[in-house]
Amino acid sequence: MRKAPRPLRSGWSRPPRRHGARWRRPCAARSSRCASRAPSRRRADLKELRRVFLSGLGMLPLRRVWRRLAAPRDPGTWLRSARGEVTSAAAGPSSVSKYDVVVIGGGHAGTEAAAAAARVGARTLLVTHKVDTIGQMSCNPSFGGIGKGHLVREVDALDGLCARICDQSGVHYKVLNKCKGPAVWGLRAQIDRELYKANMQKEILQTPLLTVCEASVEDLLLTDPESDHPGKCCVSGVVLEDGRRVHAGSVVLTTGTFLRGMILIGLEMYPAGRMGDQPSVGLAQTLEKLGFTIGRLKTGTPPRLVKDSIDFSVLERHPADSSPVPFSFLSESVWIKPEDQLSCYLTHTNPKVEKIIHENLHLNNHVRETTRGPRYCPSLESKVLRFPNRTHQVWLEPEGLDSNVIYPQGISLTLPSEIQEELITHIKGLEKAKMVQPGYGVQYDFLDPRQLTASLESRLIQRLFFAGQINGTTGYEEAAAQGVVAGINASLRVTGKPPFIVSRTEGYIGVLIDDLTTLGTSEPYRMFTSRVEFRMSLRPDNADSRLTFRGYNEAGCVSQKRYEQASQMKAVLEEGLEMLKSIQFSNAKWAQLIPEITISAGRTSPCSALDILQYQGANMEILSRAVPGPLKKFAEWRQLAERLKIEAVYEWHVSVQRLEIEEVRQDEALQLPEDLDYFAIDASLSQEVQEKLDSHRPQTIGAVSRIPGVTPAAVLNLLRFVKNHHKRAEQTSERCRIATPIPDVNLLGQRKLQATDM
Repeated sequence: MRKAPRPLRSGWSRPPRRHGARWRRPCAARSSRCASRAPSRRRADLKELRRVFLSGLGMLPLRRVWRRLAAPRDPGTWLRSARGEVTSAAAGPSSVSKYDVVVIGGGHAGTEAAAAAARVGARTLLVTHKVDTIGQMSCNPSFGGIGKGHLVREVDALDGLCARICDQSGVHYKVLNKCKGPAVWGLRAQIDRELYKANMQKEILQTPLLTVCEASVEDLLLTDPESDHPGKCCVSGVVLEDGRRVHAGSVVLTTGTFLRGMILIGLEMYPAGRMGDQPSVGLAQTLEKLGFTIGRLKTGTPPRLVKDSIDFSVLERHPADSSPVPFSFLSESVWIKPEDQLSCYLTHTNPKVEKIIHENLHLNNHVRETTRGPRYCPSLESKVLRFPNRTHQVWLEPEGLDSNVIYPQGISLTLPSEIQEELITHIKGLEKAKMVQPGYGVQYDFLDPRQLTASLESRLIQRLFFAGQINGTTGYEEAAAQGVVAGINASLRVTGKPPFIVSRTEGYIGVLIDDLTTLGTSEPYRMFTSRVEFRMSLRPDNADSRLTFRGYNEAGCVSQKRYEQASQMKAVLEEGLEMLKSIQFSNAKWAQLIPEITISAGRTSPCSALDILQYQGANMEILSRAVPGPLKKFAEWRQLAERLKIEAVYEWHVSVQRLEIEEVRQDEALQLPEDLDYFAIDASLSQEVQEKLDSHRPQTIGAVSRIPGVTPAAVLNLLRFVKNHHKRAEQTSERCRIATPIPDVNLLGQRKLQATDM
């Protein structure tokens, strides 16, 4: 029997029960009053609103839950779009049962995918277990790092969310690898968990064309395949936990660690995607039945400690940068004052800790499992077994400005909780530390990413996209990068436009996706600068010039504001470089103008200001003092001055890499047919190579050359076959083009048939 609905809270009135009735919203004036409040008061109001809002959802039937999500109580607010419209306020899923794109999962991949699809113009539905966990940082409270910071910058260049949210939520900003060149600098920030989640939810719930539904997806709707794409069937929607159906043009799966997720603490195991959240079992079974190759991975998280119980006075303090560098190209600065930033602290394990681990390994199921775990972020038990008789770093990281919780990076544990408590007290500074939550391991299903194309669409099921940890990656940044690409392409797929592909020569995102879809992974994949061939060209500072214009022109995922800002920066950057090249003096003259810079006397030809800028210690401020007239305006804009310096340093390296990049692009331009039967073609390939090619299904000759075990001779033979194939296709097309035209429009079908027969 259907339950009676909960009474509506003040500010709402129930419409009469008739077709097409709308929920009545409260007065819009409340929005302006809320927006005028102080930030701290507003955060408190939003927090209380979220608590009250979510508590009212539990007893409502799904139809009313959906309507409450689509047409919320107003304070400016939760599900109001940026245009001032309430998303899908007119009706719930009974009347709006079709969306262009449905995104499953509200983590870092899901939020980026949903927002990207909506920016491109698709009517998008984000389905998540709990609205309150959208944007939740399940593991470490930090973003960025070496290699990872590049990904965040590139997501931002495509108008993604995470970089801007980090600039609004960080408590400790630092650029890593500063002792090396700018090409491998790693932007990183400690993040306030609650602030990040609140800011992300606000962003998602105010995005135009984006609706949020609190539900669980249990199955997929499938139809006959499209004839012009590979795949045995085509996804057409999803089935929710209560059996209701939502139709869609494309579906994006971003389920994280929830596919048959299992948490392990000591010898105890129980099903969960993360602490406190149920796993997704039905969807995992559906994917398995459809024929996807599924593997199993594991990861873990450390215990959380009470800040007040730690003796920081005996630990090594690591302050934040005095001049924080924002992640986003749109941010002039970060939200927090430099002096208000929190510090991180460093301590180490010791032989006592190692002894406790060895004595209790028999109580640890997670370590004994054969499931592969993360190589570059292993559990403390794995580090002790792999590297015996060593000490290991433990970074004590703050979880927020007002949080009394510390995240001990480096001691991911899955021992029984009482043993974890004992172990912690043997670490310097943690002798009296109290544990808020024990560390635990997570095991989960993932799909072999070689089953995806470079657009992250499944080869097996048409219009089904995957992003995030379900593809075998680890890390918020890797998930966000996949999410933004999957969301863009899911939207483009609906409109029939070509996919948006980022190649290895264009960005770290391209390297990430190419590695996954070409090579696959047997352990959680993490991005490093060492994975990238063209590091000198793919720097954090120029991500906007590499991707923003493509995103605006080809995908439509970039806002006008960002496009105009990137265009302005590009124009003044080019103007500045030309100006620096045009200013030329002898070395002796430069030595007089800039005595603080040691200039080589061996060069006899005139030296440009761009050449001088390459010297260590030289910068635009020094040059503008020497030649104030033409250079002063370029030195006054800090971001521009920094980019001019970096461009000068890498000018020669980039010119050399440009030739190498062109060679790679020529290989990447040779596309392999999607339905190519490697066992049937006459290309002199060994059986081993045929099996590898059939397993990996590379899309280009360039991808073939990166598959382990495929010999250069095999690549050459396949290249010869592909060129002949393209040549025959072009000849056939040319013969069709010059064929005698038949003017009678009624014979169009016969004309096509004749062309095919040729």
